Amino acid sequence: MKKEPPDPPPPEDLMQHPGHLLRRAVQVLNLLWNEEVSHTITSPQFAALNALYSEPNLDQRTLGQRISLDRSTMAEVVSRLSARGLIRSERDARDGRRKTINLTPKGLHAVKQLIPRTHAMTDRLVGPLDEKQRDELLCLLTKVVGANELSLIIRPAGCASP
Repeated sequence: MKKEPPDPPPPEDLMQHPGHLLRRAVQVLNLLWNEEVSHTITSPQFAALNALYSEPNLDQRTLGQRISLDRSTMAEVVSRLSARGLIRSERDARDGRRKTINLTPKGLHAVKQLIPRTHAMTDRLVGPLDEKQRDELLCLLTKVVGANELSLIIRPAGCASP
């Protein structure tokens, strides 16, 4: 007796797939980034500048950890920011094997100009949400990232542990 092949699965409703919606949200984020923040500084480059603004004298490995970038991507970000004169690397006076990275005056000026623009971009991105929903979205995204990434360092205030 010959078995009938199983019926093929029906098409998926991608609007019910978090991965599809996250990919679309990243597309929206990239569009808004270009409109509101910068055509020349990327989001990962801004993350590096902002981390150095917050915490100067980081080595490249630590900087990558702070902003959750792998070594090769971090190396490319550092190379591009150095070429633009926004950061500089120098030998650590206490440990000659270690090179630290700092903002240049041009980099400091750039990050101070970009921070308010990132706020405007964020306001557009989450504009349809009320404050409670914005906080909830941030907590949920943090939980998803934290569950899937070993190096999550910072949890937004008010979020329960994952």
